[in-house]
Amino acid sequence: MAYKITDACIACGACQGECPIGCIRDGDIFVIDEDACIDCGACSNVCPVDAPVQE
Repeated sequence: MAYKITDACIACGACQGECPIGCIRDGDIFVIDEDACIDCGACSNVCPVDAPVQE
């Protein structure tokens, strides 16, 4: 299972710096490359609005 970022994202960037493999891209909301995600949960642990969720 991979993580995805929901519309709750406020584009703060906290998750991007925590991803150990760099699979999070910025934009209007941040996006996780689900094929590269290793399901570690680091992004979810630092998100202030709980936007990253497991699929």
